[in-house]
Amino acid sequence: MLEPEREWQELELHLLTRLKKAVVEHDEEELLAAIEDAFREGLDARKAIFEGLVPGMGEVSRLYEEGVYYIPELLLCADVLYRGLAVFKEHVEKKDLGIKGTVIIGVVEGDIHDIGKNLVKMMLEGAGFEVIDLGRDVPLHSFLAEHRKVRPDIVCLSTMMTTTLAEMKKVIKELRKRNPRVKIMVGGAPLSDCIARRWGVSGYAPDAHLALKKAVEIMQSVKENCDE
Repeated sequence: MLEPEREWQELELHLLTRLKKAVVEHDEEELLAAIEDAFREGLDARKAIFEGLVPGMGEVSRLYEEGVYYIPELLLCADVLYRGLAVFKEHVEKKDLGIKGTVIIGVVEGDIHDIGKNLVKMMLEGAGFEVIDLGRDVPLHSFLAEHRKVRPDIVCLSTMMTTTLAEMKKVIKELRKRNPRVKIMVGGAPLSDCIARRWGVSGYAPDAHLALKKAVEIMQSVKENCDE
């Protein structure tokens, strides 16, 4: 007979695998069944998202890049992912990190991929940030207008496409022109820490967990500078 901890680990892995598979196979019926079992067994909602649903979409992206999946399959899988996110995010435990701030977030013009942006938004809101979501395919003037109106602590820019890096760079340049002290975070598949440093932004994060960590670091740095 397995020890209780070992039994739980195997059950947890089984549930996470079911969630991942449901996304990959765009099987909404199995997703809902797996969600029901996850809640009954007490699976942590955050773990369900980031170790179940998100890896599933990562596998979908791989299949798309290899030509196994096409746009229709990609959209069906994304629908299943969002259905799961809508359920689990209501049960993600909020953490008070003692950091308060306002963030504007959006996917730059020319890109409609917003899964990563939505995950970052969820993490930031769960930590107590006020997040203003401009959505996807956001034109430059919308970023500038919202920044002028809100005066946020951080502007988060996202893109999943190499072809829209130039647009992201333009948004950064124009935001800086209007406010040289603006704090900007960037994220997305074609970006890297090297590119972020070259652009001189305040932070880069390859995933939602690190985006929250970087946002907290930026806010702490701002506070320390104000206290000096």
